[in-house]
Amino acid sequence: MTTEQPCWHTSNYSAGGQNCVEVREHDHGADLRDSQNRNAACLMFAAWEWAAFVADLRSERP
Repeated sequence: MTTEQPCWHTSNYSAGGQNCVEVREHDHGADLRDSQNRNAACLMFAAWEWAAFVADLRSERP
């Protein structure tokens, strides 16, 4: 039995910038890390926290 690991990715809106964060979304929420310091600790968010954050971002868009 194999399970796929979620992949780290940057936002489509980051446009290849130097100061980005990467996100890895999974069933239990999401993890964020500094794209320039990938070996450092990451921030971990529960699914409900990540969903609230994304919903808030989307509500701010014109």
